[in-house]
Amino acid sequence: MSLRKEMDKYRDVDEDELLKKLTDDELRRLEDELEELDPDNALLPAGMRQKDQTKKAPTGLFQRDDLLAHLEKQAKEHPDKEDLVPFTGEKRGKAFIPKKVVDPIMENVTLEPELEEALANASDAELCDIAAILGMHTLMSNQQYYEALASSTIVNKQGLNSVIQCAKYKPVPDEEPNSTDVEETLRRMKRADPDLKEVNLNNIKKIPVPVLKEYAAVLQENTVVERLSIVGTRSNDPVAFALAEMLKVNNTLKSLNVESNFITGAGILALIAALQHNTTLLELKIDNQSQPLGNKVEMEIAAMLEKNTTLLKFGYHFTQQGPRLRGSNAMMNNNDLVRKKRLEGGPIFPKCRTGV
Repeated sequence: MSLRKEMDKYRDVDEDELLKKLTDDELRRLEDELEELDPDNALLPAGMRQKDQTKKAPTGLFQRDDLLAHLEKQAKEHPDKEDLVPFTGEKRGKAFIPKKVVDPIMENVTLEPELEEALANASDAELCDIAAILGMHTLMSNQQYYEALASSTIVNKQGLNSVIQCAKYKPVPDEEPNSTDVEETLRRMKRADPDLKEVNLNNIKKIPVPVLKEYAAVLQENTVVERLSIVGTRSNDPVAFALAEMLKVNNTLKSLNVESNFITGAGILALIAALQHNTTLLELKIDNQSQPLGNKVEMEIAAMLEKNTTLLKFGYHFTQQGPRLRGSNAMMNNNDLVRKKRLEGGPIFPKCRTGV
């Protein structure tokens, strides 16, 4: 309260009248004080936050050579500091003499005369095999070591000098590109060629999506083709939906492989849901798609597989243990049904499962 009363007496002071009474020197000092109150004012430009304190007149444009010459002259004229202890060149202490490294004395091992004579006359290949038998695997390559242990004769033909050589592996040639003619195969499918049992379009990346959908449409009426593989053909969900519609009416196809494509969870679920209307497909491979299917999709896949009684092979690696166990049990149950039917020679009813 006392501070407020003390400040009240300055309310009626006329600031303009006080400023008129100040001299030029006092005004300059007041300006310096005001600038020091907020030197980091963000509202001011950077060049105006610090006042110009130089009283000298500008000397002109910047000249680098003149500045360097002035600094060099000033450095030469500046006297050096005197050393606390003047340097006289006198050597103090003892000179460093490195210690001599003495090799450890190897213990002389005396062998029987027959062994001494045998080792003295042994060739490098024989010494290499002896080293392998004694377990000195660091003196030879792995291939020489295991060949010497597995053979009863001298198998090393190069001796210890061959240790630095790397093992020569046979080059594996690249896989030849798929030579299947897409258009000709489609025409053969349309006319139901009896010799066309398998259609392999693997790794043919230039097949348009409409052509793949046409393959699926032709298979709805084809009764010859038993295996279809479109691995690595950049197939997507529209192709998967077309194949799902095909599976609902096709009664000949036994194997379908759509691995390594761009099919999402919706397309995969459509394919597996179509198996409810198909009793001839025995193998379905859907693994290695461009994006993971997710836990929810895997649970739905496992539930659909449990309701199916005809599929024998399902190619997919589940990421969760629960769906993986349910899917593997469903495939084992289906294979057991086939085995029992084959042994008994008659029809057999599937085991009751949860949700069926």
